[in-house]
Amino acid sequence: MNRVSGLRRGLRAAAAYVRSAPGTYVWLTVLFFTTVALHHMSPDFEEDFLRQRSTNIHELSRNPVRVLITSAMWIDSGHWLPYAVLYTVFHAQAERWLGTLRWLAVCVAAHVLATLISELALLVAIRDGHAPHSAVNTLDIGVSYALAGVMAVLTYRIAPPWRYAYLAAVFAFYAVPLATSRTFTDFGHFLSVLIGLGCYPLVRGRGKAWNPKETLAALRG
Repeated sequence: MNRVSGLRRGLRAAAAYVRSAPGTYVWLTVLFFTTVALHHMSPDFEEDFLRQRSTNIHELSRNPVRVLITSAMWIDSGHWLPYAVLYTVFHAQAERWLGTLRWLAVCVAAHVLATLISELALLVAIRDGHAPHSAVNTLDIGVSYALAGVMAVLTYRIAPPWRYAYLAAVFAFYAVPLATSRTFTDFGHFLSVLIGLGCYPLVRGRGKAWNPKETLAALRG
């Protein structure tokens, strides 16, 4: 009976956690179904299908609102489970802390602004001959810009001095690829981090910052 009771308590706690971050888990559910759909497509059809929902220069010039929305509903890697973990660790925490509307504002700001600025940079590179003209149709979908922005805004959730270690880790994670490969997506990810940090006005009045030291002390009794 103790094991059954423990399982029930665990399930209730998990359900309560999911309910506390509805936007995160609705989005994650959409990504689950779209990922399943991708697995039932042939490779050629999948590439063409995703390109039409991509925030590349060609599609942005035709229907920017549509592709900015649809591009955030697909995962180009086809692997949903890692995103389930990342959404639980970062998005759910941010939504629980900021509230759904403020969390969504951070996601939208990072996704939209980083997309538009990075694609503009790519357009300039094409114009100046630093990138081929075919890059206007580059496949660019996914949820990583919003994730990077949320990871960055969570910096303000952590109390100093732990905050600075976390921020250094986030910067290193996104700055190293930018310094080594210098693709427009790496540039977009780094921009997303800056945009997330720029969302500081949204975090004011959201309660005391989390102190890992206090949490460890409480666990030790």
